[in-house]
Amino acid sequence: MKLIVKVFPEITIKSRPVRKRFIRQLAKNIRVVLKDLDPKVVVDGVWDNLELVTRIEDPKVLREMTDRLSCTPGITHFLQVDEYPLGDFDDIVAKCKAHFGPQLAGKMFAVKCKRGGKHSFSSMDVDRYVGSQLRQQCGAAGIDLRNPEVEVRIEIRDQRLFVIHNQHQGIGGYPLGALEQTLVLMSGGFDSTVAAYQMMRRGLMTHFCFFNLGGRAHELGVMEVAHFLWKKYGSSHRVLFISVPFEEVVGEILGKVDNSYMGVTLKRMMLRAATHMADRLQIDALVTGEAISQVSSQTLPNLSIIDSATEKLVLRPLLASHKQDIIDQAYQIGTAEFAKHMPEYCGVISVNPTTHAKRHRMEHEEKQFDMAVLERAIERARLVSIDEVIDELGQDIQIEEVSEALAGQVVIDIRHPDAQEDQPLELDGIEVKAMPFYALNSRFKELDNTRQYLLYCDRGVMSRLHAHHLLSEGHANVRVYRPT
Repeated sequence: MKLIVKVFPEITIKSRPVRKRFIRQLAKNIRVVLKDLDPKVVVDGVWDNLELVTRIEDPKVLREMTDRLSCTPGITHFLQVDEYPLGDFDDIVAKCKAHFGPQLAGKMFAVKCKRGGKHSFSSMDVDRYVGSQLRQQCGAAGIDLRNPEVEVRIEIRDQRLFVIHNQHQGIGGYPLGALEQTLVLMSGGFDSTVAAYQMMRRGLMTHFCFFNLGGRAHELGVMEVAHFLWKKYGSSHRVLFISVPFEEVVGEILGKVDNSYMGVTLKRMMLRAATHMADRLQIDALVTGEAISQVSSQTLPNLSIIDSATEKLVLRPLLASHKQDIIDQAYQIGTAEFAKHMPEYCGVISVNPTTHAKRHRMEHEEKQFDMAVLERAIERARLVSIDEVIDELGQDIQIEEVSEALAGQVVIDIRHPDAQEDQPLELDGIEVKAMPFYALNSRFKELDNTRQYLLYCDRGVMSRLHAHHLLSEGHANVRVYRPT
């Protein structure tokens, strides 16, 4: 299979050295993303596109390749093509007829040629000649340039002809690694996941920083959605997941800070801790999912007070976004289902929050706060490579596993819906329920507590983690299903 990868248009208007650097980075990223599917994949670049060649023929692997390319920052779209040496116009007609002839009978169609290089003819010359010949030779109903039923697309580049079969849409943006690094403050909800995605799409390598306010389930949920974002949109680069234990910080705020200033104080403490982590990693910018006046701490006066806690640049890609627009994009990128089932702790810290924090009052409130508490939280922070975060979390967890399900037991398939669809779990005589891991904690309580449930996932890591959490919540009817 051969693909022509069209790069993000903004890349093509850069200076020649910058454009070459961006395209080289994109080619490198594509090789990394596809390496496990085809170690011998060939990716070469020119002015405004890359050419990708793979000898893999397995349809399932090819679909996975196109899925990954569709989510790789820097790609506007890519074309599946057949390549031929450029012949005369009649040869072009013959190639197009071989590919599109059976589709044209009785249909309105159009020929669209894109040309690059020096030739004695124009793209319009090709359109007219090939169109008229295909109409006569294939029994087409006619030519309709505005709303054709069949579109015959070809590209001519110097002395090569490409007949285009399919076009797949990409996400655009800049290639990861072409720009700087950022540290995104992740709560795992709609806002922070969309903000992280927008940074990644813009080519900024994004590390994740989570502040654990007291919930094991929340930490696990944020790890899962961070891993999902990285795997889908950023797996060309290894980044870090940082978990900062903030329970003691929250306790100090609740005991020492006036109720109206609790929310703003918490955000300032988070920025201070994130700044320390960013300094450690030589990162110059922090990212949050805040939007103007979405909640009380996000008024302009409060954001100004919050930002004064750090000298780092604080980026807010969603600043002027409406909540519904954020939710819509979360559905588009695949994080909405995670966010819908994510525990929320930030919103309960203050009952009557101020919307117009004053600097002198903020300074007074923070004088009551013991900064040694924040320092201890920073010291206990865990930094884990994102590709290892789920495995590491489940290393020391011992849960009873069974290799065979018995009559009356229910196997719960907790894999992502995409995996469930690709490889359905079917067991003779055993009831199987599909309940994705991100919905398990909230939906498990709806199940019949008199029955025994076996959690299943591909590698057994996620099932052990969630079984451990459910057991700790008092659900004694949970085990892990690990078929041999």
